[in-house]
Amino acid sequence: MLRVVAYVCALLALAHGQTTNVQSCTFHNGPLPTNTYIEGCVNPPCVFPQGQDAVINIKFRAPHAVQRMTSFATAFLLQSLAIPYPLGEAAQTCSYLANSSCPLDEGEVVQYSLNMFIESTIPAGVSLPIEFRIVDDNNNTLVCLRVPIITAAPLSSDMLAGPASGV
Repeated sequence: MLRVVAYVCALLALAHGQTTNVQSCTFHNGPLPTNTYIEGCVNPPCVFPQGQDAVINIKFRAPHAVQRMTSFATAFLLQSLAIPYPLGEAAQTCSYLANSSCPLDEGEVVQYSLNMFIESTIPAGVSLPIEFRIVDDNNNTLVCLRVPIITAAPLSSDMLAGPASGV
């Protein structure tokens, strides 16, 4: 059910033309996606609260026929120390396409929604760039984007619930 909600959110975000200003990767090579929207962030640095999913919606065109895809996230401490960030099952890109499924045809435009859980072991207030990339089954980079982020303390349950009823 959560996956369906994420897909709908991804479609709505992309349909409404929301865009997060991302940069080209500097560590990994690869083209920028057609569109990227990180939920709650238009102008980085993007704030990622601990204990929650950061949702990254990516729209791109397959440069060639693709059988399978894998997503990777790499955080950069001190701007140069590359630390792979585990994505778990979310790394299986084909399972999180909103408008298509694998295999992809050359030129096919796809929408992908990555839910990246922000571990509480990452201290709040840490500021660093992260590169997100998607590779095919031959390890060729299909898209790559870089965005600065800041980790934040977990949102309280009151903040997640919204305004109290009857107020």
